[in-house]
Amino acid sequence: MRCGILSSRAFAGRATPLYGARVIRAPLPPWPPEPAVFLDLDGTLIEIAQRPDEVTRSARLDVLLARLPGATSNAVAIVSGRTVADLDRLLAPHGLPVAGIHGLERRRADGKVIRAPVALDWMQGARDALDRFAETHPGLLLENKGASLALHYRSRPELEDAVQQFVADLDLPGAAERLQGRKVVEIKPRQMNKGAAIRAYMSEPPFAGRIPVFAGDDVTDESGFVAVNELGGVSVKVGTGATAASWSLPGVSDVLDWLTEAVSGRQSSTGVPAA
Repeated sequence: MRCGILSSRAFAGRATPLYGARVIRAPLPPWPPEPAVFLDLDGTLIEIAQRPDEVTRSARLDVLLARLPGATSNAVAIVSGRTVADLDRLLAPHGLPVAGIHGLERRRADGKVIRAPVALDWMQGARDALDRFAETHPGLLLENKGASLALHYRSRPELEDAVQQFVADLDLPGAAERLQGRKVVEIKPRQMNKGAAIRAYMSEPPFAGRIPVFAGDDVTDESGFVAVNELGGVSVKVGTGATAASWSLPGVSDVLDWLTEAVSGRQSSTGVPAA
């Protein structure tokens, strides 16, 4: 595949470093000649909706999903907080490798689904408490993913402090962690994250030996940025905010522009360095 470079039209500027992360001060490097591409879904490839079940896939993304496997020797995977079943519903008929629930369940390129062995005996109590809290606060949505729980407050943003405090006060075991996302707080087993999922893919064909590229928009993507940076790849934060990613793009449309340009193999003008 020929290389493409982010154009100044699409590029947002330098990503804001997180925890002292090093941000590259040169123009964005070319799309790797042999990339292993990992992409978040919500807020990266599709616009976020009021409810998770209300998102829609654009025609542009549909074309891109059909072209990406051929342009990467099938080394492309979706890495999301959604379940594998939900990802398949949203991406059909594109049967891509997918990592769901932040890597707690993962379908490899050979079709085998791997589920992390985790103890979930603590989850019933957390689910009951979150159910009661959601019932007394209309507009909140509790999403039960089986191996994680997500409390969405996009419809009630004024409840953000109350939601965060309630989740912070939950009596959870050390094996559980709280993740703050965009208008959502998630509780999940600590042992897996998107970075670990990407590393697992990178040890398997057709990803092994290639250069990882990962784009995501949320705090839950930070472990993926860290992993890709350590593997010498390209990490791209979608939107604003402090991040470990080395590069940033403004939004979903810009991500689709970038990927389409890279897949098409067109050389574009050098991007403006991230600020």
